[in-house]
Amino acid sequence: MKKINIAIDGPASSGKSTVAKIIANDLGFVYTDTGAMYRSITYLALKTGCGLDDETAIAALIDQYPITFKPKEKGQDVFVGAEEVTEAIRQPQVTNAVSEVSAHPAVRKKLVEQQQAIAANGGVVMDGRDIGTAVLPQAEVKIFLVASVEERAQRRFKENQQKGIDTTFDVLKEEIQQRDYLDSHREVSPLKQADDAVRIDTSGMSIKEVVAAIKQTMTKKGY
Repeated sequence: MKKINIAIDGPASSGKSTVAKIIANDLGFVYTDTGAMYRSITYLALKTGCGLDDETAIAALIDQYPITFKPKEKGQDVFVGAEEVTEAIRQPQVTNAVSEVSAHPAVRKKLVEQQQAIAANGGVVMDGRDIGTAVLPQAEVKIFLVASVEERAQRRFKENQQKGIDTTFDVLKEEIQQRDYLDSHREVSPLKQADDAVRIDTSGMSIKEVVAAIKQTMTKKGY
């Protein structure tokens, strides 16, 4: 099929990354996890002792430690410089700081430029918060995934249990609600649905059903 760009946006734990990986694999497209990019910079800020409000210092880390992805049989590994950080960037301390770091205009500018370069020739499935509105506003297919806070907290709880991360359901629910607020109220590229995006509520849906709904949307658009 034509090498189109597919933008998948939505709040935390709405299922973006999971379905984006499947869609990309099925189509033979490149998957780009922009959330992992922001998490990687947040991880570096915490590791190097940068103040989370020090925009200039954090933005400088992007040049100092290039973010790269290495495909593997299931998914991909994430690197900052030579360090593999795939699991480290999913730890609670990173999750709870990433909204503050990703709100910095200088950080977003540098990462958006990288993301746009990745998608310049098409054939990319990219997920995040502002892909359809700011990163790839010309994407041929735009999806906005949502789900109830309860369901998203339950998903994150199960993921954390599998990874051995001990966080209670109630704490996760509060963290997701706080992240939703921060992401949707930041000044630069806030989380919001693009005017031409198709909204899919994934509450109660299986991964297979969400993938099918996205592919149905693509078919309706002639892809």
